[in-house]
Amino acid sequence: MSVEFDRQKLELALHSGRNGENSPFSLYIFDHLASTNQTLWNLLAQGAESWSVVIAQQQTAGRGQWGRQWISHPGGLYLSVAIAPKLEASASYQLTLASAWGIANQLRCYGVDVGIKWPNDLVLNGRKLGGILTETKINHGYIHQAVIGVGINWTNPVPDTGINLEMWQACYATKPISCLETLTSVVLRGIESGMECLVKEGINILLSRYLELLTNVGDKVYINDLAGTVVGVTSQGELRVSVETYDTTDIKTTELYIEPGTITLGYRKSSVPL
Repeated sequence: MSVEFDRQKLELALHSGRNGENSPFSLYIFDHLASTNQTLWNLLAQGAESWSVVIAQQQTAGRGQWGRQWISHPGGLYLSVAIAPKLEASASYQLTLASAWGIANQLRCYGVDVGIKWPNDLVLNGRKLGGILTETKINHGYIHQAVIGVGINWTNPVPDTGINLEMWQACYATKPISCLETLTSVVLRGIESGMECLVKEGINILLSRYLELLTNVGDKVYINDLAGTVVGVTSQGELRVSVETYDTTDIKTTELYIEPGTITLGYRKSSVPL
């Protein structure tokens, strides 16, 4: 179901609670696009500044992680945000950690019990609520520009492993997220707060907060026929897996670091009727 987007309502939501300070976001809103990320890169090439935001009610060629297609039916939230972080190229995944934590934390402030599934998914009741795609441009070993793409299921149809926010809110007497504009403002404030945490508090504090919301800790995985247990995530976005190896006299515990895209972690069956 397509929902008409109200720019004025979104601008009011973004300005509220800022104690008179202006919102940093410059909004570009479209009915449909091929890709919000690609459109934002094009705008940046034409002189658009950091915190420019592209929003589309539908994407025809949305991108997911590792070149996968992101299905973008009408009724979802699809947006991209431009930032100019001062990070080394090797630390690019910290932008995804910051965005995931910030968005999840802001949604939880509204009573939506969102968690994070490694590496870049937002989950609700064990099902996928949304995802994040970070793209960067590098100059002399540092990130020159970055675009954070976010897709959140609002009223759009989803597969069995997914959930949309309206579906979840139907189980409750009140709706903590009342409209698409509120959801958009929550997501944008989440990215802003995540980046602020990364810059002001540092990666160690950010990572500790990210891990508090990570749903995969304790999951059993298999790496090259070795059984392991997920114990955390590194600051570079690698999955930390503890494995036990045996020889004739001893049991040894080793920790492996798994890069994103190497393995896929499944979704748990929802424990709440939907």
